[in-house]
Amino acid sequence: MRQVAALSSAALFCVLFAGSGSAQWLPGTRTPGYDPAADYVTPGQDEPGYRRWVAADPIRATYVKSFNDYLVANGVGGVAPTWQLLRTASDWQRCGAQPYDIPPPDTWPNLVVALRYIGAYVVPAVGPVEPVSNYRNPALNACAKGAPTSTHMTGGAVDMVPLTPISREELMVRLCRLHVASGGWNSIGLGFYKGLRFHIDARKAREWGTAGAHGGWGCPAVLAEGALPFGTTPLPQMPPTPVVPLRLDEKPDPLAPTP
Repeated sequence: MRQVAALSSAALFCVLFAGSGSAQWLPGTRTPGYDPAADYVTPGQDEPGYRRWVAADPIRATYVKSFNDYLVANGVGGVAPTWQLLRTASDWQRCGAQPYDIPPPDTWPNLVVALRYIGAYVVPAVGPVEPVSNYRNPALNACAKGAPTSTHMTGGAVDMVPLTPISREELMVRLCRLHVASGGWNSIGLGFYKGLRFHIDARKAREWGTAGAHGGWGCPAVLAEGALPFGTTPLPQMPPTPVVPLRLDEKPDPLAPTP
């Protein structure tokens, strides 16, 4: 029986890697020597860790297959590898939680909405992405210092990194351009964290972590000023030239040079 379960888990892993859809991540997509997820994925949340997690409880393979089938049936099975969408939080070890979790079925529609936006807009703009955090149960979300109303608890948020080399500033500009053009009418939240990690959710249009290089805030400032590099101070804005009003009883100096 254990051998059958192990074989089923191995077969399921192959299915989750194969996936479907035009945006599907494929082996070789990642640039050799470039691993932007390394800062956020600890041993246990990597591929070998996923294999061990699935094999540790035979029922997990059944639940994961149902989750994967739902994504495929709703046209988002190829946006990102399904096994990566099961990652919980980067702080899972500190919080004594599982590295992976299967979101409750009533949250799956929320993830579908987010993945549709990611597949239709984000991937064409920045290339393939690797999810590093999706569903978090309330206890893990609190321990990981997530917002009390975090969309991660309802399955509609994905934190991810781009797999194609890009600077943080260029990533912010591209995603801000998307958000200004399509985030509002798609009710998309956009957030930026340290490094290349960014957040997309499908709850409501809003943004955070966006700052312009000259002190402005929000995506409009990023597009007008350029993005502020993480951990730096905005460049000072040039103060306006003071204008001294002319009193009504004061005549201009006839010898003054013409402006």
